[in-house]
Amino acid sequence: MKKGYIFSAILGTAFFAVPYLALGVAALPSAAIGAAAFVSGSLIFKDNKKDLIYSNDENMEELLANANSQVRQLEAIIPKLEDNDLVSDAREVCSTTKKIIRTIEKKKDKVGQVNNFLNYYLPVTIKILTRYDEIENQKLTTPNSTKFMNSVKDMVSKIKNAFEQQLDNLYQSDMIDTDAEIKVFESMLKSDGFIEEMDFKNK
Repeated sequence: MKKGYIFSAILGTAFFAVPYLALGVAALPSAAIGAAAFVSGSLIFKDNKKDLIYSNDENMEELLANANSQVRQLEAIIPKLEDNDLVSDAREVCSTTKKIIRTIEKKKDKVGQVNNFLNYYLPVTIKILTRYDEIENQKLTTPNSTKFMNSVKDMVSKIKNAFEQQLDNLYQSDMIDTDAEIKVFESMLKSDGFIEEMDFKNK
């Protein structure tokens, strides 16, 4: 039974009991009051639940729209970069990011696993690459600029690996569940003699 109906039933019972038992109102009018309270409670709890779901849908839509917007920013930066290794890593980051977003679009219950990714990792990655592009355009050859650009290239390589791990984490439970199903299936095939029969035919 849904919580809304439980609360409504409690509300209806209370509005019946108080007039009937405490105030001496006849059973029929008390029952009518209780029924009215039950119906009102059902409508109240039902509407609140709908509003909550609608609000969650709106938040998810906004979250995904913002993520896709950041992907477009990332795609716009990559052609501006001159270092081939950095471009390659940045493209991998962009590709993995798209996969993560598509996964969340299909499996919205996993959005909690990517809060840090969407709210921190992705925007900071864009900021780092944007700053690198600015410094690169200045054609600086000072020790500080060289050190900075090398540190960015090293960091983007680490970001690439981290994003791939984030994508892997989203499918970890699915892989575990499927692996368990495979083992059960394999055991059933063995117990029914199908695996041995297939092995014999192959031999």
